[in-house]
Amino acid sequence: MRANSSLLWTLVLAGVIALTVRTLVFQPFTIPSDSMRPALEPGDYVAVAKWPYGWSRLSLPLAPPLPRGRVFERLPERGDIVVFTPPHAPRTAYIKRVIGLPGDMVTVSGAVVHINGAPVPRGLVGEETRLSSDGEMTRYQVWQEILEGGRGYLVHDAGPGPLTEFGPVLVPDGHVFVLGDNRSESRDSRAAAPEGPGMAPVDHIIGRADRVLLSVRPDFSLWKPWTWTRIRTGRTFLSLDPEPR
Repeated sequence: MRANSSLLWTLVLAGVIALTVRTLVFQPFTIPSDSMRPALEPGDYVAVAKWPYGWSRLSLPLAPPLPRGRVFERLPERGDIVVFTPPHAPRTAYIKRVIGLPGDMVTVSGAVVHINGAPVPRGLVGEETRLSSDGEMTRYQVWQEILEGGRGYLVHDAGPGPLTEFGPVLVPDGHVFVLGDNRSESRDSRAAAPEGPGMAPVDHIIGRADRVLLSVRPDFSLWKPWTWTRIRTGRTFLSLDPEPR
């Protein structure tokens, strides 16, 4: 009887520790789409840090109906990749890059992002031909954008589209303006609800995507051992922190 009791308490303690880590420290997420290429690929398993911006009710399992706001609140930095839920779809998680902070005026003109009237510096790196979200081979230009403070990252651009021109818009208090790195195939702050998430409320941010824990190809299956070689080993523990330039 004592052995069974000890096992039960061990399982309870393990569950409490796992829940605490998931609530306060890290939560894993999987990437289902290519809207954040090239930083994130479909099949990436990402560690999302809970502490950088403080904790809100969305930090807790099932997002209980607690008061709005965050404990130890801190705004994201431009360039951070964040996971958040839009108010109109509380069971849906988006992962995007923070571009504009409260009070910023953001415009997208000819695919060039402008913050407070100044274009975000960018340079052409090259081209890639990849399978797009609609299943067609698409040629993308690859650009490097460099935000204030020298944080640089790559973006994909497949040419003019419905979201190539946007704004200007003022980022309201308590919100951030987010974009997907795959600018031609991302529903982000350029798309208002219900077509997209619109602006991301700060108290709806779950956390900051810090690192790729594991990356697998779409044809990988844990239940098919012959597919276990289809792990993208080069992306294992890949940092998502924008590189200083």
